[in-house]
Amino acid sequence: MTTYAGTPMKRFEDPQLLQGQGSFVDDKVLPNMVHATVLRSPHAYAIIRSIDTSKAKALDGVVNVITSDDIPGLETIPPRQTERLDDMKSPRHPVLAIGKVAYVGQAVAVVIAESRYIARDALELIEVDYEPRRPVMDPYEALSPDSTPIHEDLGTNVAVRMEVGRGDVDAALAQSHRVIRERFHVPRLAPNPMEGRGLIADYQPANKNLDLWTSTQVPHKAKSFLAPLLKRDDIHVRVLAPDVGGGFGQKVELWPEEIVLSYLAIQLERPIKWIEDRWENVLAYQARGYHGDVEAGVTADGAILGMRFRMIADLGGYYLTSTAGPAYNTIRRVNGPYAIPNMDVSVDCVITNRPPTGPYRGAGAPEGAFMMERTLDLIAKELGMDPAEVRRRNFVADDAFPYTTGTGLTYDSGQFGLSLDRALEMGEYSRYREAQRNRKPGEPLIGIGVSTVVKAAGGIGDMRDSSAVVQVDSAGNVVVHTEVSPHGQGTETTFAQIVADELGLSPEQIRIAHGNSDIPEKGLGTFASRGLSVGGSAMWLGIQDTKTKLSAIAAHILECDPEDIVYEDEKLINSKDPEQVMSFQEVCSEAHRPDRLPPGMEPGLEFKSSFSMPDNPFGFGAHVAVIQVDPDTGDITFLNYSAVHDTGRVINPKLMEGQLHGGLAQGLGQGLMEGMVYDENGQPLTVNFLDYSMPTAEGMPPLHMDSVETLSPVNPLGVKGGGELPTVASPVAVANALVDALSQTSVKHLDAPVTPEKVWRAFRDE
Repeated sequence: MTTYAGTPMKRFEDPQLLQGQGSFVDDKVLPNMVHATVLRSPHAYAIIRSIDTSKAKALDGVVNVITSDDIPGLETIPPRQTERLDDMKSPRHPVLAIGKVAYVGQAVAVVIAESRYIARDALELIEVDYEPRRPVMDPYEALSPDSTPIHEDLGTNVAVRMEVGRGDVDAALAQSHRVIRERFHVPRLAPNPMEGRGLIADYQPANKNLDLWTSTQVPHKAKSFLAPLLKRDDIHVRVLAPDVGGGFGQKVELWPEEIVLSYLAIQLERPIKWIEDRWENVLAYQARGYHGDVEAGVTADGAILGMRFRMIADLGGYYLTSTAGPAYNTIRRVNGPYAIPNMDVSVDCVITNRPPTGPYRGAGAPEGAFMMERTLDLIAKELGMDPAEVRRRNFVADDAFPYTTGTGLTYDSGQFGLSLDRALEMGEYSRYREAQRNRKPGEPLIGIGVSTVVKAAGGIGDMRDSSAVVQVDSAGNVVVHTEVSPHGQGTETTFAQIVADELGLSPEQIRIAHGNSDIPEKGLGTFASRGLSVGGSAMWLGIQDTKTKLSAIAAHILECDPEDIVYEDEKLINSKDPEQVMSFQEVCSEAHRPDRLPPGMEPGLEFKSSFSMPDNPFGFGAHVAVIQVDPDTGDITFLNYSAVHDTGRVINPKLMEGQLHGGLAQGLGQGLMEGMVYDENGQPLTVNFLDYSMPTAEGMPPLHMDSVETLSPVNPLGVKGGGELPTVASPVAVANALVDALSQTSVKHLDAPVTPEKVWRAFRDE
């Protein structure tokens, strides 16, 4: 019997994408379509005295020019409702600027024209009278009670303080052998998906349907927010996600453009297309941007008795639906894979004159891991211990699962020590430590960095709920409708592998349908590593219902017990009498004939299923980075990069490897080169790929990867998710390696990105 789950298979999605046959938003052209462009603020903070659109409206080919005065009732985007943030003073993001702007790039007006070129020309004719104000760019200034509020109605630049913890950290620090203290900064990043944001809004007045094609990770979520905001109960909204050229968390939001252009499509009764430029994408939304002060109390042998984290999250000038999510994640995920008895963690979410932030691959875990894993290395240096041994000394024990951390998370399963041992072995850790000790004067410096991290899958609250629809026609064609849609994950392939094993078919016979907010009726989308763990589990339950009915039909005809029916090679077989057999197609045909069914059974094969995951599964990653540093130039060369991940059950090793490579590349970008830079006036200095550096294939280190497979008990597939784990581990692994290379200097810490210039200056400042 062939088994497909666990088999490395190429993605079914790849051929059409590699041959240029994909269908993205900008590929779609509708009759009578008009085009939109957006006027954006050049100021980080300014009062809008007036907007004159008359010249733009008079330009031949312009259909309309819209400001906030023209869209009554569409003023702001509501935050995602959660009882955990009831007391948050959220600066709700205006659809178009109302009276002021709070960051460079904020949408001020929209032009609708017969062509994109005319619309761009019209933008130049809009006259806005701004009164610039001094922006608040320093998060520590925003935290100060003396800071002038950016939003006067809120009365403060602190939106909320979140706190978690247990035990008595003060007492733990007082009885510690040593207390280690450090301040950390995690840079703001631009997600930079290959495809930026874009949409087509199409209203059909005859049937009052609004179709919104949009480059999104969350068609169901977008619909749930958009429909009420349009205030038209008589209209049916359908959100459609075609091929999506990367999301990475940026595309989990409902965007101002989606709201205003859907509204205008209804008013004009013409389809509207909007495709953003790269600089617009960079300024629409960023991620990370955390600062923290950490105290850790330890025993002489490296056991952590207690830790205190005081963090600040720069969330930007306005908040979108998911802006607060990473901050909530950070304070809980900062605990890492360690059994720490006393924890005191807080984060102050502040308002500044930068763009909104939100989830980006890892969503709170990389921020916390950077501070925790750098602190572990500082502990090792202070005590004269090996950094790997400090981690091993504090791991949650294998027999302690399920384990509840001091920040309130419950880890389902794991073998942390086993994964670390494998990573150290592949990374030739002992050999490079020996080479480091025996380095001769004038030879390049060697640095070795270790990081060990955890990452949850599935999100929180209703993010762990999913639904699916399984349909099988009389010819045996199987279609699974899922609410999770792929943008690189290979969902069509992995889901088909699971279904094929359950029904005794080949994956090529299964069609996975996605990206339509109408079917299934409920869902949230693809983010937080919830694709397989949540969406796949909902699908799996639907397949079990399908099997139950098919088995009952086959058993009725073959006159055996349904429990005796097995699925193999496109057949349903009586396991107690293998001569009794029906083809899969035969049973499906019988399922649609009322006269051939068991008494009381309805004809047809359509099953709606739902799944609620009781808690998160947690994956684990152990990374070892070995680098060589030229002290004369600060140049960095990788000698070895080894990583071991425990992602639970692996459905497709080839696709998992691809996800891990991609996540590692993004993490290395954060660790070595990426970061948004602003001047004191709030002007961004890194708005395109000339100024914003990212890793290239040529610059990737030699990778040695392996896996440990510890099944999760919280979902029927046993999966944990893996695409985000390397993005959590790799930034701090390389930062630890670079600081380790400077161990002969007085440098204790360098914040990411640890660029060659930073390394060079560290030597020169000696």
